[in-house]
Amino acid sequence: MLNLSRHPTTLYQAIAAQLEDELRSRYRSGEYLPSEKQLAAHYAVNRHTLRRAVDELVDKGLVQRRQGVGILVLMRPYDYPLHAQARFSQNLMEQGSHPTSERLLAVLRPCNAEVAAALACNEGDTVIHLRTLRRVNGVPVCVINHYLPDLTWWPQLQKFSSGSLHDFIRQHLTAGLTRKQTRITARRAQAKESGLLEVSLHAPLLCVRTLNTCTDGGSMAEYSVSLTRADMIELTLEH
Repeated sequence: MLNLSRHPTTLYQAIAAQLEDELRSRYRSGEYLPSEKQLAAHYAVNRHTLRRAVDELVDKGLVQRRQGVGILVLMRPYDYPLHAQARFSQNLMEQGSHPTSERLLAVLRPCNAEVAAALACNEGDTVIHLRTLRRVNGVPVCVINHYLPDLTWWPQLQKFSSGSLHDFIRQHLTAGLTRKQTRITARRAQAKESGLLEVSLHAPLLCVRTLNTCTDGGSMAEYSVSLTRADMIELTLEH
């Protein structure tokens, strides 16, 4: 039942306000609303009025229309704690979501100054470079560039194609990784990133730079740069 007493008198604005209330109480980022036909029937209005209400939420950045798929919820980001043993996939599964990861790139390349400084090696030294794309419930969330200095890992890492990279390293290279340092900045999505993450050009992204060491011995194991949709992930610093 639509409650007009709490909302603006314009019908589509009233529906938009009630929809926004339901977004906050019932939905999470990456989920989809019922179809416009179903929503119109639920609020007993025509499709045009319902569409105008959804436009209000689109303009606020709360939902996104995806052609041929539906209305994607963008609010209520997933919580991701930052601590030494934080695991992206396990954390999201505990929140009832289905995370996946796929390899986009695997090459050997000379490292630039930033990667060399992070891994305590020389600029131009060869490192393993992997790029992965993570999705949650089918929606792209972040693209990650991983740089690993131990070239003895290369034969095995060429076989990595999907799933958790750290789990793969643990299972096939018998090495555990521990987060040593995390730096967080913000930036705007560039053309390639907006395409991979299915966001508009210049949409806000979290840039998370992470240094991981081998749990046994503490040697440098991985430097990663993650570009994450700011609308879908909320980072929590744990002490």
